[in-house]
Amino acid sequence: MSGIVVGIDGSPAAEAALAFAFDEAKLRELPLRIVCAWEIPAIEYAGAAFVPSPDLAESAESEADAVLARAAATLGADCGVHVETAAVHGHPATVLVEQASDATLLVVGARGHGALATLVLGSVSKAVAHHCAVPLAIVPTV
Repeated sequence: MSGIVVGIDGSPAAEAALAFAFDEAKLRELPLRIVCAWEIPAIEYAGAAFVPSPDLAESAESEADAVLARAAATLGADCGVHVETAAVHGHPATVLVEQASDATLLVVGARGHGALATLVLGSVSKAVAHHCAVPLAIVPTV
């Protein structure tokens, strides 16, 4: 997809990334793909002896779909930008790098928790920065 890809997870950092990505898509007259990666948190099941139930997968995917629906609703139907959404199973950094393999720009948020943490990238943004082959914008939360 030639266009702008943004990774979201429903956090304030993701909201800032979405706003930045939308502004860039509008400015450059490019399509915007909003991606929410989902996976079953390991804490939801107890080790290798137990296989996650289909209900856990359905719940995680439903939450990703809800995050995407809220994001698309904030942009509005007539926002002037072609918007598509994708809930994709997998680790967020891996999913975002794959989804943006032919993008013009990949946008992610940087999470900050306190004064010191605002100076450090989150694990997903850091992993994406190391593996992304396209231009990358890491948007801080203000």
